[in-house]
Amino acid sequence: MNILDDLRWRGLIHDSTDLDALGEHLGGRITFYVGFDPTAASLHVGHLTQVITARRLQLAGHRPVLLVGGATGQIGDPRETSERVLNPTEVVAGWVENIRAQVSPFVTYDGDNGAVVVNNLDWTGQISAIDFLRDVGKHFPVNRMLAREVVKARLESGISFTEFSYQLLQANDFYELNRRHGCTLQFGGSDQWGNITAGVDYIRRRGAGPVHAFSTPLVTTATGAKIGKSEGNGTWLDRELTSPYAFYQHWFNTDDSMIGLYLRRFSFSSHEEIEELEKQTAERPAARAAQRHLAEELTTLVHGADERDQAVAASQALFGRAELADLKPATLGAALGEAGLTTVEGGAPSIAALFKESGLAKSLSDARRAVAEGGAYVNNVRVTDPEATLSGDELLHGKYAVLRRGKRNIAGVEVR
Repeated sequence: MNILDDLRWRGLIHDSTDLDALGEHLGGRITFYVGFDPTAASLHVGHLTQVITARRLQLAGHRPVLLVGGATGQIGDPRETSERVLNPTEVVAGWVENIRAQVSPFVTYDGDNGAVVVNNLDWTGQISAIDFLRDVGKHFPVNRMLAREVVKARLESGISFTEFSYQLLQANDFYELNRRHGCTLQFGGSDQWGNITAGVDYIRRRGAGPVHAFSTPLVTTATGAKIGKSEGNGTWLDRELTSPYAFYQHWFNTDDSMIGLYLRRFSFSSHEEIEELEKQTAERPAARAAQRHLAEELTTLVHGADERDQAVAASQALFGRAELADLKPATLGAALGEAGLTTVEGGAPSIAALFKESGLAKSLSDARRAVAEGGAYVNNVRVTDPEATLSGDELLHGKYAVLRRGKRNIAGVEVR
């Protein structure tokens, strides 16, 4: 199966220029690009579609150019709802370096199709306003710019000339990469299709090309909500913003209705392996084999094998299937943060009080009843005395306690 057929099987082609021409173009070795704007300190899982698709294309023999938008990130692509807040130039410059570091491990830099990472500020920052209007703006009919869906959505509420002009900057990026690196293909999320096709048309108007383009579907939840920073549901690639454990849990908790789609888009497993995992989900959903497979694969890809192993161990240890003491402090803290972490000042109170404070018991009497019934655990050890207190030696890493009521109700306590 060729790369275009594989992308189509995985549901990764949302829009495209001439599909037959694109397939023929991908039959040779080409240079392509995909861009990322630094509108936040980190990429999130919604961006994984793009970086993983870039990896697929490189594995198929094509050369990636990964663009980090030091120029476009200072403006931001218009949203359908409201004007973006412009971030300070020095902040954007710092985010450029963060994102450059995040996208770099997804591709390789050796060989005939070694990747290149570029910053569009390198050429955009050198153009004067007069030159930009004369050399770039002259080729953009305003009626076509107004026809873009996001622009039409903003006409009543208002859109600044800054955001209205964003597509000129992105189109010029495609032209510059075509001129500088021989780039003949751009892809991006489906919400970028208007900007992408503007670049295709601009290159044609400048007498260059031909060039090609396609877009990928946006990543959504089971309810159809877009995943991203603006929607407030982003899971970040930066471990300081989303821990590797929380990243692992994001994928492990994927709804059964979405796991097949996510496997096809994000996994590098073969078609046969993915279809088998889809079959297992249909036949034995409680086993969560597909979710576990994807969570382990993507955590390894983004955070490395050691963090994957820690995330898996934490998932098992919280429920008594592995040793809590084997977890690193950062992993245990992150896992308890996800489960619900209560901070206790001035030393540990009674175990009954810990269960009440953590929310695992409604009252002290309820906590005592849980102990009497044999359903209360501290650090995976069944509790027999509700009035006992934990010493420093009994706390994990000198400060954490894992509380469990029954088989699945977990909470954490940090004693200070």
